Amino acid sequence: MQKRKLGKSGLEVSAIGLGCMGISQSYGQPMETGDAITFLRSAVERGITFFDTAEAYGPFKNEEVIGEALQPVRDQVVIATKFGINIDAAGGKSGTNSRPEHIRAVAEASLKRLRTDCIDIFYQHRVDPTVPIEDVAGTVKDLIEQGKVKYFGMSEAGEDSIRRAHAVQPVAVLQSEYSLWWREPEHTVLPVVEELGIGFVPFSPLGRGFLTGTINQGTTFDSDDFRNTVPRFAPEARKANQAIVDAVSSAALGRASRQRKSPWRGYWPKSPGLFQSPARRNFLALRRTSQRSMSS
Repeated sequence: MQKRKLGKSGLEVSAIGLGCMGISQSYGQPMETGDAITFLRSAVERGITFFDTAEAYGPFKNEEVIGEALQPVRDQVVIATKFGINIDAAGGKSGTNSRPEHIRAVAEASLKRLRTDCIDIFYQHRVDPTVPIEDVAGTVKDLIEQGKVKYFGMSEAGEDSIRRAHAVQPVAVLQSEYSLWWREPEHTVLPVVEELGIGFVPFSPLGRGFLTGTINQGTTFDSDDFRNTVPRFAPEARKANQAIVDAVSSAALGRASRQRKSPWRGYWPKSPGLFQSPARRNFLALRRTSQRSMSS
């Protein structure tokens, strides 16, 4: 497995990272804990060292499974988790919450669930419009100084928020959706992370499974699969979207002897080593491989 350095932080991770949300929610029925642990450890055996979770996934259950599965190899992996979603006592999610006291409480709870004494990357899950970003960055800075967090990350943040946060505590990593059918980061986000030396982690690079070529107009999802509510997966949209998959497949065949090149060319940084980072959400393909291994 190739490695990538995330921006100027010096943090090195596997070229493919694993977004773990689907273990507990959103992509059909959650995995049984035992199967999830086998799956995660098989990912480590395949060379994956970068795992992404959040307290909101489950909620809480995802971090617990990650902590149990990766505890034996904790010194070999990088674990990213997130704060900033308001979760009530019943597990319901109700908007953003990045108040400093909430961030500190989430950090303590996540450390316990992840069975670790330090969170490698602590992302703000979404920008909270009610809390100055300077207060958020300052709180994470305190956690870093206390040794409870190594790196500060942001998710789906805009240019202004990134710059203001970075001025208080350097943002090591920015995470945003980016794929052949969602190119929005190219306009302002990729240029600013390149300028500031921030690592960029694209999530859903395979279009939540659509760009794998395994989904067509006749595909149906489990009733609990959130893609049932995503317009891109509506039956009437799939025919048009299939053209993208066909084009990608054709281009991939033509690139068979040039696999080191980027899968798309809409934006190419002046210093690509600064921000090339793991392609996350390869969850479904790896899960299928793992399940075949367990059943054989």
